Amino acid sequence: METYKFKTNINCGNCVKAVTPHLNKLEGVQEWKVDTDNPDKVLEVKADAVDAQTIENTVKKAGFEAAQI
Repeated sequence: METYKFKTNINCGNCVKAVTPHLNKLEGVQEWKVDTDNPDKVLEVKADAVDAQTIENTVKKAGFEAAQI
């Protein structure tokens, strides 16, 4: 299992709710969380069969920015 981290603009509970269905339906994602207390709003994703670019694209489709760190 890989762990990916992204700097995002997902900065509140409503933002997390908005991105939740997109990340939850992504095949291979086991677990994810957003640290909204961190100034970089770090999204951490643990996944088996998905790559960082796919995760970034999914977050962008949900209307947010994501850059791997």
